[in-house]
Amino acid sequence: MTVTRIIGILLIIAGTAGLIYGGFSFTKETHKAELGPLELQLEEKETVAVPTWAGAGAIGLGVVLLLVGGRKR
Repeated sequence: MTVTRIIGILLIIAGTAGLIYGGFSFTKETHKAELGPLELQLEEKETVAVPTWAGAGAIGLGVVLLLVGGRKR
């Protein structure tokens, strides 16, 4: 397998996951204040949306890379 085909497969997988889940979320921990032995923390939940066009574009680009990577020169 060439690197081009591997990248194509990874793009297809990532694009499919983006279309199925529509985004992902993560927890970001920030330190707001430290007063001597007392430490106050704040955890924020961030959500990142993956646009439909980005998922479909990744799948399309992955298919193109698979087709181009399969050719012998």
